[in-house]
Amino acid sequence: MAGDEIDRVRAKSALDVVKQHPGMVLFLASPGIIALAAVWWLAGPGWAGLLLVALVLGGGLVLLRKK
Repeated sequence: MAGDEIDRVRAKSALDVVKQHPGMVLFLASPGIIALAAVWWLAGPGWAGLLLVALVLGGGLVLLRKK
């Protein structure tokens, strides 16, 4: 049970950071946004969609491995 409570605290803390510093979050996300825009421009929206899915899945795997 303690593990769930710690996860809730971390999630709330992360949400508070996003609310208080949206510019910092945008700065951290900017390489992914630039990559999506470049792929969209060079290869089309289909490939950009695949890249978006890959980025989201990769980020999820990183988060799961940190446990």
